[in-house]
Amino acid sequence: MTKQTADDDVRIIGSLRSAAGRGVVRIEDVYPTDIKDLWSAITDPDRLARWYGEVEGELRIGGAYRIHLEGPGLYGAGRIEVCDPPRRLRVVSTETDESWRLGDALPDFDDSIDATLAADGDRTRLVIEATGMPLDKIAFYGAGWQLHAEHLADYLLGREPIAEPIRFEELLPSYQRLAADLG
Repeated sequence: MTKQTADDDVRIIGSLRSAAGRGVVRIEDVYPTDIKDLWSAITDPDRLARWYGEVEGELRIGGAYRIHLEGPGLYGAGRIEVCDPPRRLRVVSTETDESWRLGDALPDFDDSIDATLAADGDRTRLVIEATGMPLDKIAFYGAGWQLHAEHLADYLLGREPIAEPIRFEELLPSYQRLAADLG
């Protein structure tokens, strides 16, 4: 589901909504690889480090992990709640004190990330639904999740990603308009 805003040419692959007073970001795109390869790209720590961030820990159901996303300077910790290869992964995470020390973290909140994969011919559809963020910050999370999805595509295609701060600034106005529609 690609959403395009009326007044710009930025391709938006996400939607925003609220549930129980918290934000929900849904990102959906199709990737040029088979389902097993895409599953590996989103679950193998070595591959995750090439497009998303550094992940370490017990990568199994109930297992705890730590993550570091260099671009936004985020440090987090979480647990794996669902792992159904190669179709579904659900994790819950919280930013750690390291993020607080950097001064950019929000008040503690658990966010959950649910990734669902489906074969689409020789390609794979990936739907990511991130939930739990404060509604007043949902546009930033929407732009950030689209940026992660684009980095995944770039990684799979062997391309260099667009510089993160530049692309984030291109995406943010569209997500701010989507957030304003939430009322």
